[in-house]
Amino acid sequence: MNIIPVIICGGAGTRLWPVSRESFPKPLLKLADGQSLLQKTFLRAAHVPGTSEILLVTNRDTYFLTKDECVEVESNVSQLGFILEPSARNTAAAIGAAAEVVSQRHGPDAIMLVMPADQLIEDEAAFYTAVEHAARSAAAGHIVTFGIRPTGPETGYGYIEYETAPLAGTEAVHKVVQFVEKPEFHIAQRLVAGGRHLWNAGMFCFTVSTMLAELERHAPDVIEPARRAVNDSRRSASDDGYTIELDASQFRQAQDISIDYAVMEHSDNVNVVPCEMGWSDIGSWLSISELTTPDERGNRIHGEAELHDVDNCFFRSEDGRLIGAVGVQDLIVVDTPDALLIVSRDRAQDVKQIVAKLKRANHDAYRLHRTVHRPWGTYTVLEEGERFKMKRIVVKPQAALSLQKHHHRSEHWIVVSGCAEIVNGDQVISLQPNESTYIPAGHKHRLVNPGVMDLVLIEVQCGEYLGEDDIVRFDDIYGRAPAA
Repeated sequence: MNIIPVIICGGAGTRLWPVSRESFPKPLLKLADGQSLLQKTFLRAAHVPGTSEILLVTNRDTYFLTKDECVEVESNVSQLGFILEPSARNTAAAIGAAAEVVSQRHGPDAIMLVMPADQLIEDEAAFYTAVEHAARSAAAGHIVTFGIRPTGPETGYGYIEYETAPLAGTEAVHKVVQFVEKPEFHIAQRLVAGGRHLWNAGMFCFTVSTMLAELERHAPDVIEPARRAVNDSRRSASDDGYTIELDASQFRQAQDISIDYAVMEHSDNVNVVPCEMGWSDIGSWLSISELTTPDERGNRIHGEAELHDVDNCFFRSEDGRLIGAVGVQDLIVVDTPDALLIVSRDRAQDVKQIVAKLKRANHDAYRLHRTVHRPWGTYTVLEEGERFKMKRIVVKPQAALSLQKHHHRSEHWIVVSGCAEIVNGDQVISLQPNESTYIPAGHKHRLVNPGVMDLVLIEVQCGEYLGEDDIVRFDDIYGRAPAA
């Protein structure tokens, strides 16, 4: 069967702040083995039998990070596709746009396997067996979801009620009775005890014609704008992949609704494959901590920590800084260069409240790390104060910043290592280590790394306003400049 895995890369992962942020979302979070959740999902998709193409749905701002994560790991995938969402419109619009793209590329009978990018599956053999069962049912015209056999009452997941006897002619496919929203604890206890409910894993399998028909029936306010956004998209292709940038004006008209609300809860054509495959949605720091082996006192450490009289705690250091703790218990401590989280283990789900407060205050920490990734490399804010900001900028080999100008700030660039080719007004100059240049406010300028090693420089900004939105782009090799 022609199965096209589609990885949905949305979700800021607010319960995993301060590592997960809007510009560096949860799927990019690295686990103890050095692989990100996205990389694990990508490799799992690549090993689905017969897979030669994977399609990822992500947003414009994280496209290059997402692509780098996939390219970094070895796979047998010959075609890597990206759908770039101009705005977040939830999973129904994302899946609808992906179904339209797959239908155009592979025909209406192609089977889509929808996989969130931020889940962990430890028993991959069980996963592939479940996919095989689901694909057969999907080929017969059904939408198939994956249900996880619950290990206990859980209030963070939705539930699926199902008929316990498998459908005729199948080994492991059951009819869905109804979907149940995330329940209160006493209701979750009753659901688990009854033996007729599964956790909703948010994975789906279907032919594109089946899903498009269900969207047209139950959610025309989703699929019609999504289809127009695909048809009016900007497209580019290479030998090993393609990119489809959805039309912003059309896509923003799509209803902001999940696929569960839009289709699954209304359709009478949904089956489920019950699974036991070591599944976790990695929804909080508590679930992250459980991936690390505890010491004799129940403490788990990612990074470096020195403990005295400490019990049942999790410590994670993102920047190599040593964490010291004395006489505490039942805590989660996550340290990053610009933010420190301390939360009781039994309140790990409430970290999102901190993010909500930061967002209301428009504090950069909900959105950005101190080190920010860009298509051309990274910049790290070293220090800032009244009317000045200092950055360390790293530009990848053969990469270039956009041709741009700033209205409210000037910039001083000092090359630390590598060589720089710089457009500064009407001049084009080359700089070597220990050389510098000054960019006055209002000057068009561009920074290029023509070499084969990273270009590292220090940038000092001075001016009345130093926000990242004080930028006018005229030309950009990454497609971020406005159309002429």
